[in-house]
Amino acid sequence: MINCIAIDDEPLALSLLADNISKIPFLNLQAACDDGFSANKAMQENDIDLIFVDIQMPGMTGLQFINSLIKKPLVIIVSAYKQYALDGFALNVVDYLTKPVPLDRFMQACNKAKELAELKALKYASTPPALNYTYINAGYTVVKITFDEVLYLEGLRDYVKIYFTGHKKPAIVRLSFKNVEQKWPSHFMRIHKSFFINTQKIEAINKTAVIIDEKEIPIGEAYRAAVTALIQSNS
Repeated sequence: MINCIAIDDEPLALSLLADNISKIPFLNLQAACDDGFSANKAMQENDIDLIFVDIQMPGMTGLQFINSLIKKPLVIIVSAYKQYALDGFALNVVDYLTKPVPLDRFMQACNKAKELAELKALKYASTPPALNYTYINAGYTVVKITFDEVLYLEGLRDYVKIYFTGHKKPAIVRLSFKNVEQKWPSHFMRIHKSFFINTQKIEAINKTAVIIDEKEIPIGEAYRAAVTALIQSNS
C-alpha cells in the first residue's frame, strides 16, 4: 500500500483528486490539504510515500513546496498550467498531469509511481546503512568528517570551510555544495548561496538568519520558503 497526500487550494479540485485516489486500490490517502504548510504537518504525522500537488497555490507554490522538502517522497503534479511541466520534471517528479485529468491518465501516473516505489523499496532493502562520516581532501591530507560533529559549511570560492562542534578548528577543504546536496545526509540544508547548515544543530531562527552555536547564519531570499517550510513542519 502506498500512503499519499493530496494538496490543492481549490476545494472542488481537491475533492475530485481525493475521489480519483480512492479508486486506485494500492493508494491510501492520509490527508487532503489546501496548502503546503498543512501538508508539511501531515507529512510529519504520517509516513508519506507519494504526493499529489497543484502548482498555483497562495503562500507557497507547489514547486516551492517540493523544493523545500529535505526528504522527498515520490511526487505527481496535478495542474491546470502546462507551462510548468519542464520545471516539474527538473525536480524529478514522477508525472505531470494537466487538469481536467482523465481517469485512465491518472491511473497511468499512479502505476508509474507504484513501479518506482517498488524499485525504491528493493534498493533500500539491499542497501547497507549509510555511514555517519565521509573522507575529504584537505590540501595533501585526507580528512575524516563525522556528520554529527558538523555545525555548518561556508562556501569560499573553490573551497568550503567546515565548522564543528566543541570549538574544534574549522577545516578548509576542496568540496562543492553540489557534492553536499547529493551525498551528505538529508538533514544538511542549503539556506544561502554561501551556507549549508546541519538542521539538527539549529538553536533559533529569526526573519533573516538561523542561529547555530550562537552565530547568525543568513537566510538567502531564494531559500526562505524552504526554511519557512522547515519551521512549519517541526512546529
